[in-house]
This record gives sequence, C-alpha cells and structure tokens, in this order.
Amino acid sequence: MKYNPNEIEAKWQKYWADNKTFAASNTSEKPKHYVLDMFPYPSGAGLHVGHPLGYIASDVYSRFKRHQGFNVLHPMGYDSFGLPAEQYAIQTGQRPEDTTRVNIDGGVDKEGNQIAGYRKQLDKIGFSFDWDREVRTSNPDYYKHTQWIFIQLFNSWYNKDADKAEDISTLIALFEKEGNSKVNAVCDDNINAFSADEWNAFAKGNQQKILLQYRLTYLAETEVNWCPGLGTVLANDEIVNGVSERGGFPVIRKKMTQWSMRISAYAERLLQGLNDIDWSESIKESQRNWIGKSVGAMVSFKVRSQKSEVGSEELKIDVFTTRPDTIFGVTFMTLAPEHELVAQITTPEQKAAVEAYIEKTAKRSERERMADVKTISGVFTGAYAEHPFTKEAIPVWIGDYVLAGYGTGAVMAVPCGDERDYAFANFFKGTEGMQDIKNIFALNSPPLEGCPQGGVDFAFAEKSGFTLKNSDFLNGMGYKEATQKVITELEKLAQGYGKVNYRLRDAVFSRQRYWGEPFPVYYVNGLPQMIDAQHLPIILPEVEKYLPTEDGLPPLGNAAVWAWDSVNNKVVNTDLVDNKTVFPLELNTMPGWAGSSWYWMRYMDAGNENEFSSKDALKYWESVDLYIGGSEHATGHLLYSRFWNKFLKDKGFAPTEEPFKKLINQGMILGTSALVYRISGTNKYVSKNLKNDYETDALHIDVNMVNAADEIDVERLKRWQPQFENGEFILENGKFIVGREVEKMSKSKYNVVTPDNICAEYGADTLRLYEMFLGPLEQAKPWNTAGISGVFGFLKKLWRLYFDESGLIVNNDEPTKDNLKSLHKTIKKVSEDIENFSFNTSVSQFMICVNELSAQNCHSRAILEPLAIVISSYAPHIAEELWNALGHEGSIATVPFPKFEEKHLVESEKEYPVSFNGKMRFTIKLPLDLTKEQIEEIVMKDERTQKQLDGRTPNKVIIVPGKIINLVG
Repeated sequence: MKYNPNEIEAKWQKYWADNKTFAASNTSEKPKHYVLDMFPYPSGAGLHVGHPLGYIASDVYSRFKRHQGFNVLHPMGYDSFGLPAEQYAIQTGQRPEDTTRVNIDGGVDKEGNQIAGYRKQLDKIGFSFDWDREVRTSNPDYYKHTQWIFIQLFNSWYNKDADKAEDISTLIALFEKEGNSKVNAVCDDNINAFSADEWNAFAKGNQQKILLQYRLTYLAETEVNWCPGLGTVLANDEIVNGVSERGGFPVIRKKMTQWSMRISAYAERLLQGLNDIDWSESIKESQRNWIGKSVGAMVSFKVRSQKSEVGSEELKIDVFTTRPDTIFGVTFMTLAPEHELVAQITTPEQKAAVEAYIEKTAKRSERERMADVKTISGVFTGAYAEHPFTKEAIPVWIGDYVLAGYGTGAVMAVPCGDERDYAFANFFKGTEGMQDIKNIFALNSPPLEGCPQGGVDFAFAEKSGFTLKNSDFLNGMGYKEATQKVITELEKLAQGYGKVNYRLRDAVFSRQRYWGEPFPVYYVNGLPQMIDAQHLPIILPEVEKYLPTEDGLPPLGNAAVWAWDSVNNKVVNTDLVDNKTVFPLELNTMPGWAGSSWYWMRYMDAGNENEFSSKDALKYWESVDLYIGGSEHATGHLLYSRFWNKFLKDKGFAPTEEPFKKLINQGMILGTSALVYRISGTNKYVSKNLKNDYETDALHIDVNMVNAADEIDVERLKRWQPQFENGEFILENGKFIVGREVEKMSKSKYNVVTPDNICAEYGADTLRLYEMFLGPLEQAKPWNTAGISGVFGFLKKLWRLYFDESGLIVNNDEPTKDNLKSLHKTIKKVSEDIENFSFNTSVSQFMICVNELSAQNCHSRAILEPLAIVISSYAPHIAEELWNALGHEGSIATVPFPKFEEKHLVESEKEYPVSFNGKMRFTIKLPLDLTKEQIEEIVMKDERTQKQLDGRTPNKVIIVPGKIINLVG
C-alpha cells in the first residue's frame, strides 16, 4: 500500500471542512489560546512558497495547543482594502471589489487571467483555520465597525489628568462650567483661553471648531507626502528613495487639510507598554525609536528681521532641545524648509534662493532626508533671532536635515556639541549668515588622538566628561546642574520651560483614493458631522473612474450618488445637495491601516451584526496569546494597533491594555534566481562558466525551466520569450548552465515558486515539513526545490513503519527499550521545540526517530500510535490517515499529546571500552549498578580478556564505573 499524498490530503481537508474540526468556541470550559497571523493582502499574484512560512509555524503551534487541551482560536482573513487593487482597476478598467473577490475566491478575471485564489491555496496546505470567522476588511459588514470606531474617536478627547480618553461630553461640561484654563488635555498648540461665559456665548459653529482642537481624530492642515502620479497621500513606509513604492512615481511634500489621529496622546503609554509584552528586543527598540521620548526644554527665540533690530514681540522661534545646557554655544538656527515662519521672516534679498530650495526639498521624503547624513544643504533666510540671555543676533537658516514633523521643526544649532550642526557650520564657513563656531566645553581629560583640546574642530556630544566655559552663569557646571539652572532662568524670562517631548507625530488618516473605508462624515458649513451609528455602514458608492476628478478632488468626487440626506438618513444623489437638509459627504477614504488596527477583536465574534465584538467574547478571548508576522510591520501596523486597542480599553470595550502578548517575526524565504549571460550589445548568450571570457549582462529567467544541475533546455528558453527566439547560445560541454543568485522572491525576477506546484507533486505535508526544516523561523533562508525530495522520502519511510505492499503491518508486540527510548526522546524534543519555536530541529528529530525505528524493525502499536500524534502538528494529513488506519474514529486533532516519561531515557547499561595498557581492544555492555569488584570479575572472566592476557596477570586493574576499564601490565 503506497503513500499517496494527493488522495489522503483531499480526503482529510474535506473531512475538516465538513465537520468544522477547527471551530473555536466562545463558551468552552477549556483554557483558551489565541494564535493570530498577520493577515495577507490578496493580490492577483497569489501565494508563493515564502508567504506560508509564518502560517505553517502558527499552525504547528495551534495544533500542538489543541493536543494539550486548549480551546484554540486560529482565524484567517484578508486585509482587502488598499492601493494595489485600485491601481490595477485604473490599469484594467475592472472594479476593485471584483478583482479583490477573484483574488480571494479564485476564478477568471476580466482580463482572462486564471487566478488560483488565496482561499483555495491556503486550504491546500492544510491549515487549521476557523473559517467561520473569516473577515475581509473591504466587506461592508466589517467596515461598518471601522466606521463606528472612527466615530468613537471623533467623540473623544484625552484627559491628561486621568491619563485616558473620555467622551467629548465631559469636556463640554468642563467648558460650560469653568472654560478651558484648567483643562489638562492633549490638544492643538496655541489654543486661546476662554471662560465659561465666553464658551456659552460662542456660536455653535465656533464651539465645533474649538472642539476639533481637542478631539482624538480631527481635521487639520498637515504636511503630507503627496504623490501626484497616484493621486493620493502616502505614508513614509510607502516611499522608497523619494518615489512611491508602488509605481515609482515622484513624491513631494505638500500641505493639505487631512483627517489625523492623535496617537501622540498615547506616546508614553505606548512606550511603557513595551515593558509588559514578550516581543523581540529589536522590535521593541524600533518602536521606542519611533516614539522617541526626549527630556529637555522648550526655548523661545525672538525674531529679528535684521541683525541690528530689536527682537520682535510678534514672532518667535520655539525650539525643543535635549541639551539646554549648551545654550551659550548656539551660533545659528535652522528651520525646516516647510516651517510656517520661513515665508514670514525671509528677507527680500534671500527670497529667490529660499523658494528655490523649498521647491527642491519638497521632492524628498522625510525618510530620505533622515537617512541622508552625507549631503549638506541649506540656505540663509537673511533673518536673525535673538539669544534669550546674551541678546546676540543669531542667523536663521533653513536646511532639510530639520523636519517640520519632528519637535518644533526648528533647532538651535550648537556646532561644538552636535555632529550634524558641526558639519553644517563647517560646510558654510565663511559665507554670509554663518558665524564662527563657539567652544563651550572644558574637557576633564585629553580628547582622543587627532581631536584638538577644546572641541572646536570636532563635535563633543557627550553628557559627561566636561565642565562648561564661555557660558556666563553656567561656567564650571556639568550637564545636570547646568540643565536645571538654564530652565530656571528661562522660566524667569518667560522664554522657556522644562518639557518631555516625543518624536511620534499624529497620524494622517486620509487617503485621496477610492478603494478604502468611506468616512461616516458629512459637512455642514464646512464643519464635519458624524452620521449616527444606527445608519452604518456608509457603503462605498459606484464610480466610473478611479482617478481623481479633473479639478483634483479624490475619486469619490466622481460619484453620482454621494450626499447625505439628514432627514431621511440615507445616501442620495449628489445633485440634491442644498446645504439645508442634504449635505456633501467626505470624499477621502480611510488609510490601509484602518481595518488592520482592530481586526483581531472581530475574529473573537465575527458573526455579530450589532457590535464589533460582544463583551462576553472580548472577556473570554481577552487578547492574542501569539502573533506571528513579518518584521516590516515593526512600527506602523503594530503602533496603530496598540493605539486603537488602548483607546478601546479607555472606552470600556477592549479588556486588556496590550493586544498582543507574544510576537514573533518570521524571516523571509528568499528565491534562488536563475540568470543567463548575454554578451553585451549582441543577441548571443554564454553558459555560466564561460562568462568571464566576455563582457556580459545578466538576465533573469524563469527558475521553473532550470533543473537540479542548473542546466536549461535552450529550445525551451527560445520559446519562453521572443528576445531569446533567434539568440545564439554558446554551450560548455554540450550544456547551457545558468547562474544562481539568492534574492527576494518576486515575479519580476522570475524566481517565484508556488506552493500549488509543490503540493501537487509532493503533497502539503512535505511542503509544511520542508519549510519548517529550512532553518530557524526568524532567519531569512533561501528556497531550494531540489532539497524537498529528501523530506518527501522521509514521509514515505514513516509510512512504511505502518504499511507494506499488502496493507497495515502494525502489531501489538511489546515495545523494546530501544523503541521506547526513540519515541520518548522525540516526545521530549518536539514538545520543547514547539514551545521554543525551534521548528527546524523538531523535523530533524522526526527523521532520527523514524530511522531508528526502521532499523529496530519496530511496528508496535504502543510506539506508532503516539508517534502519529506527535508528528500530526507538522504533517497533519498523513497523521490523520495513520490514526484512522489504526482503528480510531474522528480526527487526531484533539487527541491528548503523549506524555514524556523520563524513565525511558535513563540508561540502565553502559558500553565500556576495555583497554590494555591504554589501548582499547574491545567493548563490553554492563549494567550501570555494578560495583567495581563485580565489573572486574566479569571482565577478567571474559574470553577476550583471557586472550589478550595470554596467561599473564595484570599489575593493576583501573575501573571508573560508568566510564572506563583499563588493565595495566
């Protein structure tokens, strides 16, 4: 009876679906365990073998937990809103909802392309997902709740005294009672003070404008990454080298009125929460850096339009600095090119140069500017600021190393204490508006060799090892003492104060595109109004074009039915807008991270039509016990998710402060590309080992045309693409060998291997075991299809322990000590490996065990029955078949995991090496509990000893129990 994976796997996949084997219960008495995968974006390209790596790991863990008696929630869904589907719609004229559905469910798109479908691909790999809980973020029954959460954010403010979000009604009550002077809230800067009487006298529209300055989601004019080619705002992580990651279009910085989320309100809680979760230190550090907590001072510098003028009371430059102790070392100031003061303070003589520089830097993303530490550029504005203490005139420059979104968008430059300031000052030394560098550091010990004493020819950025000089009232002080003294003196002048600052900026929440969640917002007199939650969802309307309108409005500006009837509470024809009862709806849509910032809660109660999740479900599942996904989400997704979870906890919905207890980032499976070498300027191609004889260009070709020996059939290559059809091929030894290169798996590199082909040829269990066998989960590793046959051979060898050509050969023989030792070594190793996520070494142990049992000719039920359970987490289909063949009803999925028994690994015998004068002549197996005398008696009587001694009596017999036997003389 042969092992037939295709037949077995189809049988058990149908059984699992029909019997809902992996359905989790919200009322189980078992302990719960929630295992979550970062859900995929369903592109038409489908899955390649790199995508399932994390899913297989989480599935192994989920299955193991079921064997341990847990009620396991292991769901799957699709992050199905986003820019890729919209761009494909623009290119092909298809509706994004149609292409998204085909990409998930499979079928033929309008272009005639056969799409495998994510769902079918996932099912073929044998995942134990609870498919009854599937979510798709682009379905109205899902984004109805995303819209509801947005409304909750709009109707909330952050009370710093309570350190939590509260309903906006409590803020209004405070305003009505005492005005805003005592309100300690996270809000916009520079809010005007008002009394209770003034608030109550304000018109309703004015009150709404003021409340927008406090709401957790609000409208504001913001510097954004605008991509004209895509017609939308992009997040920093959607930009690579100054162009859009998708399409490669130029990106510029632009001011736009956008919806924003006040994530900055949660900065300290986001930072402190990292101490309570089991994540890798590298991911935590990424989040800490992104949040960027700094302790220092705010300093106000009055602005002079000319060097000789007295400081203006109207204009000032606010700077946040972590080094207020260095204030007497300031020699110039730098503003971000986007800073709102630039246009106001630039002198006529400098206007042209400043405007040209601003236009140039608008084409560089914030990320690009932060990363580029080598390029130094800037322009003098012609204006000066006034030093708070010395009253000296300080030249004001603009430079793109300062970002408007970080701190205040301005720095007080201390070249002797900051490397970037030093480089800037040194670069522009001797030009108008650049003063000589001041030295304020008296170093306590000689500087490093090559660095002159004093710190003028290099930047001394340490916070210790110096006292201050040339610093007026700070002379002789160190960092801590001087910092406190400066803050005290600044407060006396009303030009500064101590402050904790965060790099984390409020998150832009608008996208000028079609394929995203519609905002539940309409506008009355230009002010946003929330649609009542009972009328949700506000469903995405049909549009003819997915591009922005001719006058630059987002694609929803093309919708014929996109206005809100406030009387009948429904979406109506746009022509009916009268701004009395029918009003315009928001034209932007939510960003891709909206739906992914709460999806794990929806899985808890996915069928609930009225709530995003019931209180009972939230209480039962609480939070995710294990989250597996790619490290590319180290900041964006994970920060936004933690933010929304904390907000929902404040509002009494989420039961825990943190959503994900343990996080593991799987490494990437890399493709092994195939390259052919074209002689430059010709249509001639040379085999790999001849390429050094010519000047060549390397071209990627389809890896599926290359065999295990790196050879390619030239005639097949000629048929593959027209460019090769008439090519001349120079062979080596009658063969054409390709080059190999390990790089990211990508359609453009023709190195994609699909799991469908592997499953069809070798079976899903082979794919699962092989991906786990490739190496540690968190490391990147190259894919090599040639290696998969060894794993397939292992499964066939496992099968032969249970079956021969005639059928089942399992017997009821008593297992030997060696049988039990092999089994229990495996139980112990696999249990420990799964808990430690060391999946690759488990697969090695399976191979060792099966080899040992085969050599022992073991067919004992007492061994092979528990072995099927142990291997079932990794290779579930073959395990189900073996379990069924052994006479069991139902699935193996929840059968208790075998218990490890230490006694089977305790050695009762020792194979001693027997030496004569230090040379080992033979071995003898003896019980470990023998005394020295008993060992000596047995050894001396052994005929092999008698032969070696040849009638002699040894002078000495050295015996170390459990180790050695040596006869001397």
